[in-house]
Amino acid sequence: MERLKLGILGNGFLAEIIVEACLKGLLPEYELAGVFGRTPEKTNALAEKGGCRACSAMEELLELKPDYIAEAASVQAVKDYAVEALNRGANLVVLSIGAFADQDFYRQVRETASAGGRKVHMASGAVGGFDVLRTISLMGQAKAGIRTKKGPQSLAGTPLFEDGLMVDTEERRVFSGNAKEAIGLLPTKVNVAVAASLATVGPGETSVNIFSVPGMTGDDHMITSEIQGVKAVIDIYSKPAPLQGGA
Repeated sequence: MERLKLGILGNGFLAEIIVEACLKGLLPEYELAGVFGRTPEKTNALAEKGGCRACSAMEELLELKPDYIAEAASVQAVKDYAVEALNRGANLVVLSIGAFADQDFYRQVRETASAGGRKVHMASGAVGGFDVLRTISLMGQAKAGIRTKKGPQSLAGTPLFEDGLMVDTEERRVFSGNAKEAIGLLPTKVNVAVAASLATVGPGETSVNIFSVPGMTGDDHMITSEIQGVKAVIDIYSKPAPLQGGA
């Protein structure tokens, strides 16, 4: 059977996981065609490891006619390249699903994919069970929300951080709003909230509460979706990933 061509957008930790999966035979139906990332040295090293082409531009990656492109770069990379890739005949696997909190962009991608007979797969990342959340939202007028707990140090460099968080002895709520507002403030830290909202009632209707918890490492996400008489709760804790870049 002829294998499908796989391109990778990104050259960091997540992109390396995809390459490792191919090398270990976990994706036997795919062959790596090329890698495109913004840092040439990392792109070249990852492409050499995967035995595929190092691309210096998205156009070069698309010239390889990949059947699928796995995005492992950034929200901005999704916005920059998703529509072009779909128009050129590639299906997409998107990890930076925070891009889809922008409802206009989400509609544009969905319409482009539908018009061309392409598919966009949105990875749920740290959280499973989205089929349950989605089922409840389809059963009636649902309510959905997510409560996230983070260590204060993970909020450093964001609009939610203040020095007092580092000396707090009790947890403090630092954000209350919806998923669309959350992604506007924290574009790289609330993919789980966006994924949950897309699986349920949408970014504008999914409530988000973020708490700073002294001494905590990693993230704890508790997602709820409910209608009258039915309620699902998914609670997931994840450790911090190794600090590596690579859009």
